[in-house]
Amino acid sequence: MTAPLSIWVVSDGRIGMENQALGLAEAVQRQRPADITVKRIRWRPLFDKLPSALKTGGMLDPSSDRVAPASGEAWPDIWIATGRATLPLSAAVRRRSQGQTLVVQTQDPRWKLNAYDLVVAPAHDGVAAPNVLSITGSPHRVTPARLAEGAAAFEAALSPLPRPRVAVLIGGRSAAFDLTEDHAVALADQIGNAVRKAGGSLMLTFSRRTPETARAAMTARLASLPGQIWNGAGANPYFAFLHFADHVLVTEDSANMAAEAASTGKPVHILPMIPLKPPGKFARLHADLKQRGAARPFDGSLEPWDYEPLAETDRAAGAVLEKLGR
Repeated sequence: MTAPLSIWVVSDGRIGMENQALGLAEAVQRQRPADITVKRIRWRPLFDKLPSALKTGGMLDPSSDRVAPASGEAWPDIWIATGRATLPLSAAVRRRSQGQTLVVQTQDPRWKLNAYDLVVAPAHDGVAAPNVLSITGSPHRVTPARLAEGAAAFEAALSPLPRPRVAVLIGGRSAAFDLTEDHAVALADQIGNAVRKAGGSLMLTFSRRTPETARAAMTARLASLPGQIWNGAGANPYFAFLHFADHVLVTEDSANMAAEAASTGKPVHILPMIPLKPPGKFARLHADLKQRGAARPFDGSLEPWDYEPLAETDRAAGAVLEKLGR
């Protein structure tokens, strides 16, 4: 029997970052037996802001996980990393493992593009090179099995809700978009009218970037609807919301949530935000999702439609294994 692959998943520990690399690793594992080890690193504060070219492993904070084999251990077969913090480590591992490790970087590195065996980058970032695989959105952990697993704890609360069940995923302030209290009220009224007209229910969750004023305004306007508004306490119902939803509404500031929602095969409605600069890559992503039949701008209605669910993480995993085979 062929031994399972060993995969190290490396990030700075932020959940959104880690889930990209972990989602890709899990997709590889679904195609070929593999053991996955999660590694979380951070740089000492004194060195954190240094350019990647000047960083060395000795500058890592002592709280970081070990990112080199212990004595007698081998390098992993596959190293999957994401985020700026991991870049100098990825470049070093490719060199230090002497070809034993396939080094995969997700996102656009914006540094030393040729230092990695494979870069899995969002198509909307426009990165092009022989070692770059462009995908719609970013790798993620959303699969039917994982959604069903995550939904089990919320079955009693969510399965009886009237249909259509509408999952609403709210982002927040970023460099490109804002969510003011007035805009939050307008969005809440539009969402509430649509849910009431359809006789459905609401499953609403906010992100860490949602301003408190916007969160409070939307909660106050929508609390009377059947359903659930997650306030951040207790278990996160995100996977459960996607599992039970008939429609998914996503604010336009989040590329990750839009791509994850499009992997469910359920209609994805894009909610407008207040632009702070030209939408650029977000407009390209939404155009891509629209062309695939997955997403449309929210027009206040909840008419269903069908499309082939996105399977970009699985496609990227296939590319990783193909590269490994070479």
